[in-house]
Amino acid sequence: MTGYAIGIDVGGTFTDVVVCAPDGTITVAKAATTPADQSEGVLEGLRLAAAQLGLALPVLLAATTRMVHGTTVATNALLEGKGARVGMLTTLGHRDIIEMREGLKPDRYDLRVPPQMPMVPRALRLPVRERMRADGSVEAPLDEASLHEALEALAAADVRSVAICFLHAWRNPAHERSAAEAARRRLPDAYVTASSDVLPEIKEYERFCTTVANAMVGPVVQFYLARLAEVLSEAGLARPPLIILSHGGVATVEEAGRLAAGTALSGPAGGVAAAAALSRLGAGTELVAFDMGGTSTDIALLRGGAAALSDGRGVGGVRIALPSLDIVSLGAGGGSIADIGPSGLLRVGPASAGAVPGPACYGRGGSLATVTDADLVLGYLDPTLGGALALDPAAARAALARLGAELGMGVMEAAAGVHRLVNARMADGVRVATVRRGVDPRGFALLAFGGAAGLHVGAVAAELGVRRVLVPVQASVLSAWGMLNTDLTVHLARSFAEAGGLDPAALARAYAAMEQEGRARLAGFEGPTTTARSADLRYGEQVFEVSVPLDGLDLDAADARAQIEARFHARHEALFTYALPDQDVVLSNARLAVTGHLPPLPNAAPGAPSGSARPGSRRVWLDGWRDVPVWDLAALAPGQALTGPALIQSATTSVLLRLTDHARNDARGWLEINIGGIEKTPR
Repeated sequence: MTGYAIGIDVGGTFTDVVVCAPDGTITVAKAATTPADQSEGVLEGLRLAAAQLGLALPVLLAATTRMVHGTTVATNALLEGKGARVGMLTTLGHRDIIEMREGLKPDRYDLRVPPQMPMVPRALRLPVRERMRADGSVEAPLDEASLHEALEALAAADVRSVAICFLHAWRNPAHERSAAEAARRRLPDAYVTASSDVLPEIKEYERFCTTVANAMVGPVVQFYLARLAEVLSEAGLARPPLIILSHGGVATVEEAGRLAAGTALSGPAGGVAAAAALSRLGAGTELVAFDMGGTSTDIALLRGGAAALSDGRGVGGVRIALPSLDIVSLGAGGGSIADIGPSGLLRVGPASAGAVPGPACYGRGGSLATVTDADLVLGYLDPTLGGALALDPAAARAALARLGAELGMGVMEAAAGVHRLVNARMADGVRVATVRRGVDPRGFALLAFGGAAGLHVGAVAAELGVRRVLVPVQASVLSAWGMLNTDLTVHLARSFAEAGGLDPAALARAYAAMEQEGRARLAGFEGPTTTARSADLRYGEQVFEVSVPLDGLDLDAADARAQIEARFHARHEALFTYALPDQDVVLSNARLAVTGHLPPLPNAAPGAPSGSARPGSRRVWLDGWRDVPVWDLAALAPGQALTGPALIQSATTSVLLRLTDHARNDARGWLEINIGGIEKTPR
């Protein structure tokens, strides 16, 4: 690497910046996230990082050869219902697919659950006379008059985005493409997206709702990314930034704007990429990534050093069937608000104080108690560690006193209750990511990162029966660092509607076409590329598919079909404990990932401790007040052992060792904590 590499993670509370120098040394900075225009927080974070390096911002950006950015613009638009006003064009007779969904309630046993509001009101879901058959032949040609009538209605309704979703367009996109051209002519300022471009796969509901989600967030994502690229260019960045997508790979600004719904889990994907990178560096292959930030906690399971992909994720009740990392997200973070729920009991989250006004202790006008306020009152946080953002213990105590008065308890009991409750919620989140997937978390290590994780992960691990916890030295900004350990990746799929088995020759042709398209979408990339093949297979009577890797299989071999079926039977048995080898195997989708590998980050040699290893002390609440040693993380020597209770802190994060915990400072740059006093088992 000849220049600087910069990773930027925009969270709900802070914008994290990681700068990797050509010699491998790392510089980190945190700035407050600016929800109204995230690019302002990005520039402030870059200025802070440049100042630490002794450089002017234009000098740093001019010497930057790679910048990767994770954004929450799409996530916020979906969660807050602030996406664009969308109009939908669909085949006559099929305008209600996104409202009927799959015929199931989110909670089938709740008789009082209100009906889910459709993403597009029925008045803006307009039918067009056209029809493709499932084999791609034309049943009814595209009727120009009905298309013109629908577009005039959408123009009169002042829609900002148009989603085009025609029946069987995954097989033959001709009608969708003609409609898209007409829509761009009639509505030149609108964002136009077609299902055959977003998700060219069988199953109408998944394809339609994903396309509508893309239309909802497309204008805001495209506008933000264009503005970001312009602002950075004016500030001195020579190369446009890359954007991390939900599947963990990165894409150009143009590709991310076209497939805007693919950025819905952009930030959390950086954390999982970091976990995979640390696994390669020796952290272990069986990990649970535990990312506790200011607004949420994101949890992912890594087996064999790799995380699983999912194509059925939802954000804010909106189904997005694009490939994404299998991440469990909880509304539990440092900024999560503690209050009294409808039952009269204490609850923590999912509401968050965010960056504005933030927790009460930030002194920005917030008055509600949060997890950060509780941690400060309990003595776990040093009020002076925030640098320019000094924390206000008096404001935190006042917020918790008001909460305690409602609960009939004192300040310390209220703070301890908030701390314990958020830990219990996060432990349940880990169970969702592990136990409900048939995995015992006790055989895994918790990899804790995010600014708030170090103060909570010990209690979470003990609740789960997990004995090993890792806290990387750059824990508070690890997602931003992880973004620099990703590659350019394009995911493609081809659907097959033929029933009764599978045809290896047809599969080979599909892979060849997808590889050609994938390499074209990596246009301009001159580095090494690889491909990964898989297929979605099912038994003939099933309504769900199982993804089966097909790398290393010769599709031209005489027994290729038998080999594919054998892999499917083995995979099905591994997932569900049984296989049905006497039943037909049906191919639903062929999938291909084309990856352009970016240069790896250089690793700096471990430096000497930056100060004295002699600890200070602070009073903290651990079932009563105790004086505990406070260690400077940067001053710890490689291999140094610590015994709890203790606090280990740096400028951007703190780690709490409980009474029975032991830690060792690993020479590779992380704390390895052995969790003692374990009594809990998975539920």
